[in-house]
Amino acid sequence: MTRRGIDAVHGWLLLLPAMALLALFTHWPALATFLDSFWSTPRPRRPALFVGLGNYKSMLADAVFWQSVVNNLWFALGTIPLSIALALLMALWVNDRIAGRAAVRMAYFTPTVLPMIAVANIWLFFYTPQYGLLDQVLSLFGARAHNWLGTPETALVCVIAVTIWKEAGFFMIFYLAALQQISPVLGEAAALEGASRLTFFRRVQFPLLMPTTLFVLVNAVINAFRTVDHIIVMTRGGPDNATTLLLYYVYEVGFKYWDSTYAAALTMVLLALLATAALTQYLVLERRIHYR
Repeated sequence: MTRRGIDAVHGWLLLLPAMALLALFTHWPALATFLDSFWSTPRPRRPALFVGLGNYKSMLADAVFWQSVVNNLWFALGTIPLSIALALLMALWVNDRIAGRAAVRMAYFTPTVLPMIAVANIWLFFYTPQYGLLDQVLSLFGARAHNWLGTPETALVCVIAVTIWKEAGFFMIFYLAALQQISPVLGEAAALEGASRLTFFRRVQFPLLMPTTLFVLVNAVINAFRTVDHIIVMTRGGPDNATTLLLYYVYEVGFKYWDSTYAAALTMVLLALLATAALTQYLVLERRIHYR
């Protein structure tokens, strides 16, 4: 065997453990879920039957499914732009030489390291009617107590606020690392040319941050469609399914109603939505990205 062949075999052997784990814990479960979606859920005296597209047809007539899709779209629309914009603003601020910069960075990043269950319980205290921190502050201005998580008009907004608070600090770290990779010579040249800070950001910094923005955007979309833990703690999808997101509905169907094959069909729809969103982002934003 030639030296080139030996190197190729050596490289594939190094990749083999990771490829085996990926196939075993990612590709095979996805394929098994896809196959399960064409069968009925087995019961004690009723074996699984091949139903073809029956689960998908039932999905089209499922009002809760459509409401969960709409809720998830509003949830994504509320969390993705605001969390990314807030992360970028925080990164720009803590990248400057400000007093207590390390403490400010730690304060921004602290929500990220907290378990989501703990975060949900903290915000439950904030949203508690009459006794919660939010109602206590608003009462100083004469506002009446409000059941924030028990009202359909405000429940999803409250969940969106928790998600933004949790994710903005995580995305800030990526933007901060990218900002520190930008050469200070560019800032000095812009200052010599008389460019304002806004012009420098719009013409220099932001274009150089586009690879990071694409990475953060893909992660934000994935996070928006896989949110389930703080929904379980804070609202359990209520009131009246106002905060039922798609993944929570998959969890509810699979583990509360024990309809595993219908949950598999819902999962395939969720995966299709995520794949379409990721592909669209890469096709649209790839042309605007400037790699160095």
